[in-house]
Amino acid sequence: MDDVDSVQAQIARNMLTSGDWVTARLDGVDYFEKAPFVYWAMAGSYRIFGVHDWSARIPIALSSIALAWLTAAFATWAFGKRAGLYAGLCIATCIGLFLFTRILIPDVMLTFSIALAMWAFLRALDEEEPRPRFWAFILAASLGLGLLLKSLVSVVFPVGAGLFYLALTHQLFSLRTWKRLRPFSGALIALLIAAPWHTLATLRNPPYFSFTLHSGPNQYHGFLWFFFINEQLLRFLNLRYPRDYNTVPRFLFWTLHLVWLFPWSVYFPAVARLSFKPADRAGRTRLLALCWAGFVLVFFTFSTTQEYYSMPVYPALALLLGSAIVMGGSWVRWGTRALSGIAGLAAIACFALVYLVRNEPTPGDISSALSSHPNVYTLALGHMLDLTLASFAYLRVPLLVAGIAFLVGCLGTMFAEGRRAALAIALMMVLFFHAARLAMVTFDPFLSSRPLANAILKSPPGKLIMGDQYYTFSSTIFYTNRNALLLNGRYFNLEYGSNAPGASSVFIDDSQLKNLWLEPTRYYLVADHEQLPHFDALLGPSNLTKVASSGGKAVLTNHPLAPSGG
Repeated sequence: MDDVDSVQAQIARNMLTSGDWVTARLDGVDYFEKAPFVYWAMAGSYRIFGVHDWSARIPIALSSIALAWLTAAFATWAFGKRAGLYAGLCIATCIGLFLFTRILIPDVMLTFSIALAMWAFLRALDEEEPRPRFWAFILAASLGLGLLLKSLVSVVFPVGAGLFYLALTHQLFSLRTWKRLRPFSGALIALLIAAPWHTLATLRNPPYFSFTLHSGPNQYHGFLWFFFINEQLLRFLNLRYPRDYNTVPRFLFWTLHLVWLFPWSVYFPAVARLSFKPADRAGRTRLLALCWAGFVLVFFTFSTTQEYYSMPVYPALALLLGSAIVMGGSWVRWGTRALSGIAGLAAIACFALVYLVRNEPTPGDISSALSSHPNVYTLALGHMLDLTLASFAYLRVPLLVAGIAFLVGCLGTMFAEGRRAALAIALMMVLFFHAARLAMVTFDPFLSSRPLANAILKSPPGKLIMGDQYYTFSSTIFYTNRNALLLNGRYFNLEYGSNAPGASSVFIDDSQLKNLWLEPTRYYLVADHEQLPHFDALLGPSNLTKVASSGGKAVLTNHPLAPSGG
């Protein structure tokens, strides 16, 4: 897809082809926003399977599987096998994990490293654990890995949650606690894992020591300042420059977890009836999970946040839900009945939508039936507001499959309890995810520029020009594997790197475009349909040849194309 999805995939390809595994680059411009491990993982997948969109997704897919297994193993250790099954199913089939692993962001890897750190923390402290030193090592290694995934939050979250837990259990000032956790040797291990990349990135991208809390256009302070002060501190304070992000309202940030953990969130009321007294392993795990989830959510309450930022709390909530479901009781039974009703209503809604759009025409692709809300596109789910009734005509098959999925869930939870109900819920979600996958195929022309890239690849050789900043049509660059000039696009993510010494000159304005367009060299210009009148006026209709159009976007070229078969 366009935006961050193909951006991450292209950075990994650039690392593999250039041999520079330290500094991430896009279009020859330094890109300091993210830690490198996710790029390394994708580049490793490319080396094994070749450079493809599907091979870029293998590390994220494996991390999702590993997270589900880890959560199940953690719950099994703490509460027993049945709770392990429920907690694992909760992670594997909740909406949030599915939704936020459709794009190539490292958050599921981060969540795995934090969950592993939390389990290792508890096992290192457990009196019955025969190998506390090993688990202290795992804790330290998880923190070091986290630093290579998403920097400081990967340490702040588990350390903050752990300190709250130790304070609540009166172990914070116990010498025995720190002997088992081995903080000094642990810090050394974490540094051995994370420090080499941070050091090399700093040395290769000076200046080294800049501590200003302000940045703006045409300013450059090196890697260290951008990565730690701008990306960590100033983003937390909502003072980061450039301002290429939005934030979810606090009330929505909290309440949307009912959606992200759906369908298992219907059992949240049962969690309130659990015991959090640290009298046994189960109680200690519940208390740690509460500290873990609470610390992360409160942290983001005072920071800027996107919908997926809270993914690290999913395993903690899954542990609590698995423990609550296995305990049973009236709240669990009521939760199952409530889910049966919700699934039934959802099935009716899906079938009703199919009926309402039964005679609706479906010309072209789905983009022609969508509305536009660009002011919310900096949120992960901003495009959801673009849906109209007419757009559902393009989604008849996904709606039918989703309706069947919800019907299965409704009937399965109506007549079953315990393990059978849990398996019926899991089956419902597997079918629903298949419906969502079919829907994403329908949305592909709108969310991706792949059809335009394919048209360019079938056309005579030429140079690329993107009609906006890099992210807007980024999948065109991935699928064609060509660098591009960026028209009026020196803002947002590549602006900072464009000020670095020796940065590639890939940014052009309208006057430069006009000169290039008259050259004998062939150029391909990718633009939104809304921009076409501007280019007609700037370049002249006689100088514009449309190569292809898809998803509300078009490819234009400056020289006529030979007729097909000519």
